[in-house]
Amino acid sequence: MATAHTEDRAMVPADAQGKPFAVATTFYSTTDLVDAIRAVRKKGYRKLDAHTPFPVHGIDEAMGEKRSKLGYVIAACGIAGILVAQGLQYWTAAVDYPLIIGGKPFYAVEFSIPITFELMVLLASFAAVFGMLAFNGLPRFNHPVFNYSHYARATDDGFVLVVERDGNHFEPTAIVELLNELGGDNTEIVHEDA
Repeated sequence: MATAHTEDRAMVPADAQGKPFAVATTFYSTTDLVDAIRAVRKKGYRKLDAHTPFPVHGIDEAMGEKRSKLGYVIAACGIAGILVAQGLQYWTAAVDYPLIIGGKPFYAVEFSIPITFELMVLLASFAAVFGMLAFNGLPRFNHPVFNYSHYARATDDGFVLVVERDGNHFEPTAIVELLNELGGDNTEIVHEDA
């Protein structure tokens, strides 16, 4: 059933494995996972992560995740694109190189809309991509949770719950017992360097 360590990790001395990073366990239904997350949060653990093979409804609320700030960054860059495009077009048409063509004004908003739209979309899309990478701490080519021996289940039929080290409020053996009581399977302590 549930084990605190796998056999191959048990053979390596604890100090050779590195500092404990987290405790990970596997659940086999979304209901069990969400219920376990709520129970772990009630015990005071806040630094949690869940790895699932598909999106799970209600998991963000259970984990206490706040709304992403990425939308604000995208909106700010989109507005910056509008202002830069309008300012540049006004300056070039009405200040730097004014030409009267067919009695038209030096600058007209109607003719500046396509360029404004394009620059707004360009800056907003750059903000979306690079902001998402920055907020998620990417690129990161390796993560300690990959040392969990059953991590591959998260891409197939398992739901992996990870309780990460969070200051002094991290007691691996107590967390292992808690996760086992909640129905976790293959519970083990994950080390930073395995």
